[in-house]
Order: sequence, then structure tokens, then C-alpha cells
Amino acid sequence: MKSRPGDGRTMDRQWLPLNALRAFEAAGQLGSFTAAAARLTVAQSAVSRHVAVLEKFLGLPLFERRPQQLVLTDAGRHLLPVVTRSFDRLDGALGDIIEERGAPRRMLRVAMPPTFAAQLAIPILRDLRAAHPALTIEVASRSAAEGDAEAGLSVVYSEPRVTDAINDLLWMERLTVLCAPSALAGGSADLPSLVARQDPLHVRLGGRAHDHMWELMTRAAGRPDLAVDRGLVFDTAQLAVQYALSGEGLALVDPMLFQDDLAAGRLVAPFDLRLASGYGYYLVTAPEDLDEAVVLFRSWLIRRFASAGAGGGAAGDAP
Repeated sequence: MKSRPGDGRTMDRQWLPLNALRAFEAAGQLGSFTAAAARLTVAQSAVSRHVAVLEKFLGLPLFERRPQQLVLTDAGRHLLPVVTRSFDRLDGALGDIIEERGAPRRMLRVAMPPTFAAQLAIPILRDLRAAHPALTIEVASRSAAEGDAEAGLSVVYSEPRVTDAINDLLWMERLTVLCAPSALAGGSADLPSLVARQDPLHVRLGGRAHDHMWELMTRAAGRPDLAVDRGLVFDTAQLAVQYALSGEGLALVDPMLFQDDLAAGRLVAPFDLRLASGYGYYLVTAPEDLDEAVVLFRSWLIRRFASAGAGGGAAGDAP
């Protein structure tokens, strides 16, 4: 039977709120949720929520929240040194194991949309493993509006929205027309001629009608008269581009996902047209899942896309 503090029995370990205790320790030592968040590399709101969860768990406050200062209550002063000593002992024991037997392996589950996983994940994961060989990564490639509930992190594709999770924007999608070079042969390469010769390839987008984005693109090009309500419909951008690579069809997709094909000349972008879809790719993390491996991967991925000039700042189902 599970037990809680004060019921006279030893606590079942599964009740221990470890992430909340980590947040409490940092806030108690630093006297500030903001400083604790900086130490733990998480949002200040996440630290505050963790401490609130711990206080609710215990049934009494651990801090007096004064202007510009956190002051430990009697309960907080009692708990803080115990938590610190416990984490110090764990840290020491793990350090001994690492020193004697080599670095233990850490497991991280990451959920990614299919196209993102196929087009961008391989070099990212390869470089991360080279820098952190003790980190074992399990990749789940699936379409899911909220990512993967079992994953420490999820890359999701959606419009901006506010959730309880930590949402880091990697980049906002901007669509353009991509096709194989051979699709340009046999006539003029202007948009009306190409649309007349080649089928528009559609990707389902957040439940919208499949021809919606093509209609917006033709309007942006000043040709709303073009007939784009035909062609093929695909569940993922990867499949649409795979079809286009055969030399047939015009894929309206985000070129960020297909940089290698563009650089190698397998795909071309015949028009200097970019359409903001209102969707973006976000890295979504539950505050309670911010362990060392999650923080490491999160920081790595954010830096990766920031250096690529792709990102910008909150999360769905990705093509």
C-alpha cells in the first residue's frame, strides 16, 4: 500500500517527487525562484510550479514569499539540509560508480514528427552521440498532436499556443514550391505554366482542407485564378517530396526540411515565394521531466537551430 508523510509507515519510493525536491533545493539555497531556474536551466515558472506541487504534497508551505525574496519556513529549514545531504550522497555514489566502472548509460526517449526525423534528426543525433557517448537515445517517429506521453521530449508541429509544458520554438514554417529539375522541362517555368503541366502536391495541415495552403500561395503570387484543387494528398511532407523527386508534381513544403536535396540539386525552388503557414516546430518538455539527460538534449537542440538561424519563441501533429 502506498503511504504518505505522517501516516506512521515508511514512504513508498514511488511517491517521492524528485524533480520537485530538486527545484526546492535550488530555490532554498539561492533564495530565489529566478536564480534556481537559471541554475537548473529551466523556466522560472517551472521551478515555482514544482515547489507548489511539493508544498501541496506536504500540506504546508516551505517558503514565505516576500517581495524580492524567498524565506524558508520552519518546515523548509527542516527539509532543506536533508534534501541536500541526500542528493550529495547520491551524487557521491554515482561518482564512485563512474570512476570505477566507466560512465553509466543514460536513456532518453525523444518523439519526433516523421519528416523531421527523416530529414533532420540523423546529423543532430550523430553529433550529439559523438559529444555524449554515455547518452542512449530512443527515437519515436509518430504523428501525435501532443507528442509522445512517454517521451522526455517531443518535437511537435503546430500553431502557437499556451500549455503547461515548456515550449521552445525551433523555427516557424515558411512554405515554398519544390520540384525535381526535370519537372521544369517541356515548357515555361512560370507558375501558371507549371501548375498547368504538373499536379499540385498537398500535405494535410492541422485538419485544414488540403488545398488551403495552395490557394493562399497562388493568391500571394497574384494568381488566385489558378486551379489548384486537384492533384495528390499526402499525410507527410516527406511523402509529397518523395513523389516530386520522381519528376512529377509540385510540392508546397518547408525548404528547411529538405536542405540536403536542394544543395545536391535533386530539388529546385523555381519561385522566390515564401508563405508563412502560421505553424512552427516546437520542442515540448514537461516540467516534471527535466532530468539531466532531458536538459542536455534540450540545450543541444535549441543551440543547433539557433546557430542555423531557424528559430525564434510556444506547440501538434507534424507532416
